[in-house]
Amino acid sequence: MKKLLVFLLMAAVTVAYADDSKISPELRNLPSTQQAQVIVQYAPGTQLNCSGIFGFLGCVLNDVLKLGGAILGQLPIINGVVALLDGNGIQSLSNQSNVVYISADRPLTPSDDNANEAIDADFAWQSNYTGAGVGVALIDSGVNNHSDLYQGILPFTRVVYQKSFVPGNSNSSDQYGHGTHIAGLIAGDGLSSTGWYFTRTFKGIAPGANVINLRVLDANGGATDSQVIAAINQAISLKSQYNIRVINLSLGRAVYETYKLDPLCKAVEKAWQNGIVVVVAAGNNGRYQPTNGYATVTAPGNDPYVITVGAMKPMGTPTRTDDLIASYSSKGPTAIDAIAKPDLVAPGNMLVSLEAQGSTLYNQNPALRVPYSYYVNGGSSASSPSYFTLSGTSMATGVVSGVVADLLQKSPYLTPDQVKARLMKTAYKSFPTSSSVTDPATGVTYTSQYDLFSVGAG
Repeated sequence: MKKLLVFLLMAAVTVAYADDSKISPELRNLPSTQQAQVIVQYAPGTQLNCSGIFGFLGCVLNDVLKLGGAILGQLPIINGVVALLDGNGIQSLSNQSNVVYISADRPLTPSDDNANEAIDADFAWQSNYTGAGVGVALIDSGVNNHSDLYQGILPFTRVVYQKSFVPGNSNSSDQYGHGTHIAGLIAGDGLSSTGWYFTRTFKGIAPGANVINLRVLDANGGATDSQVIAAINQAISLKSQYNIRVINLSLGRAVYETYKLDPLCKAVEKAWQNGIVVVVAAGNNGRYQPTNGYATVTAPGNDPYVITVGAMKPMGTPTRTDDLIASYSSKGPTAIDAIAKPDLVAPGNMLVSLEAQGSTLYNQNPALRVPYSYYVNGGSSASSPSYFTLSGTSMATGVVSGVVADLLQKSPYLTPDQVKARLMKTAYKSFPTSSSVTDPATGVTYTSQYDLFSVGAG
C-alpha cells in the first residue's frame, strides 16, 4: 500500500511538471538549451518593471534572469514582455502562477482602378465625406513622401506622425514598397494624376484623411508580433492627439492557438476597446488545396472583434454586379475557434496606387509599375511620381479602412461595433453560386463558392 501511494504521488508530480498548456504549440518541443525570442503574458497586477521601492523584489526581470534569460522589451498593452529564454527556462517560467501564456515572437508578412466606383466612394465624396480630420494608423512597411498625400496643392503632408519599430532602423520610410501603396488606397487624393493631360486619376477612398505611419515591416516585408503589438500600443497612446479612429493591419501570420491566448489578438482587442476600428486582412491562402482554401484566415484576422477583409476582383468595370472573389482570398471558419470570417470583402485585385521608388517591391517587379502612357494624355512623360499595381487582401483592407474613415467623418460618435455592423448590414450581397479561374503559370483551376466563409456579409 505504501509503495502504491508513493508511486501515485510521483505520477502526480510528473504530470504537473509536464503541463505545457501555458506554452504555445511550436515551443513545446524546443530543445532544453536552445534559445528563442518569446512573448510572456502575465496575470493582471504583475509588476512588469523594477521601479518603486518594492518593485525589484517582484518584477518579472528577476524571474527571467534567474532562468538565464533576458528581457528585451515590455508590452504593457497585453501586460507582457519580450524575452529571450531557452527550452528549460520556458518550461520553468510557465509553471509560475502569474504567467498566463508564453508564445514565440512570431514573424508576420504582408497579406499581399475601379475600387472607388465599386464601393460607391463617389457618393460619399459628393457629400464632402473624405475622411477629413480622421486619423488612420497604418501599421505596415512605412510611407514615402508623395504629393498624393499632401494637403491639396499645398506641400504639407497628411502623414502627420511617423515612427519605426524595426529593430536597428529608425527610418520610417518605405523600404519594402507595401505601406506606401496601402496609404494611397486609403488616403491618396490623386493630385499626381489630376489635370487635363491625364486620362485616369488614381484616388484613395478617404482622400482627406490623415495617416499615422507606424513602420513595422523591414525591407523584406518581415516583422514580429512584438513589433506590431508595440505599434498598436503607440496608436492607442496617440489616439487623442491625432484623432486615430482606424488601424489598418494589412499583414498576418498563421493561427497557433485560440484568439483568447494569442498576444496579437489581445492587442487588437485592446485597440477596439479603446474606440479604434481595427481593419485586418484575411490573408492570401485561398488556394490552399487540402482544404480548398477553407480555415486559412490568418491572425489577427481570426479575432471576432476586428473587421476581417477578403479580396474581390473588380473585373475592370465600375459596377459591382460582375465582381468575382479572388481565388487567393483566405476563407473561414477560423482555425481552432471556428469563427465565421471574413466579415466582408472589397476590391483588392490589380489595384493601382502609390509606388515607393527604390523599394524592394519596386525593384523586383518592374512589370507592376504603371507606365505614364496608361494615364497621361498622348503617352507623354510626366514629372510626377508614377504608380504601382498590387493585388491581395492587403489592398482590400486599405479600401475598407478608407470607407471607415469616411463613415466616421460623417458619424464621429459611432463605436467600432456600430461601424462593423453598418458595413456588414449594407454590404452588397448578390453573387453567383461559384466561379473558377485557371492559373496560367501552373494550369491549375481553382473553384470558389460564394458562401459565408468566402464573402462574409458581402
